[in-house]
Amino acid sequence: MTMTDPLGDMLTRIRNGAARRKSSVTTPASKLRARVLDVLQSEGYIRGYSQVDYGNGKSDFEIELKYYEGASVIREIGRVSKPGRRVYVSVKSIPQVANGLGITILSTPKGVMADHQAREQNVGGEVLCSVF
Repeated sequence: MTMTDPLGDMLTRIRNGAARRKSSVTTPASKLRARVLDVLQSEGYIRGYSQVDYGNGKSDFEIELKYYEGASVIREIGRVSKPGRRVYVSVKSIPQVANGLGITILSTPKGVMADHQAREQNVGGEVLCSVF
């Protein structure tokens, strides 16, 4: 079975794991997923992640979810740019999530980064997802 939206699948696994109060979830590894997880970790939405190699080029990421006082740190996480409809923005029109309390993750020519970093570096790009 082919997967049409691997990043959307990873976000859904994180959302479902947080709803079920899991300590960690696994997802197949890729470079884009690793960059998105780096942003989530640096912004404090997940504890961390590690790569588990199975051989033959197959590997998974084990993502450690983060909780505060029994509630998940991630309240909402969703895909913005989908395979059927890509969403690109300029630096002037980067959306704010929850009036600046959340983040938007963008794929820019300078790499995958959070919205505030993209504004500092004056670059726009594809809006991958939003997190609150």
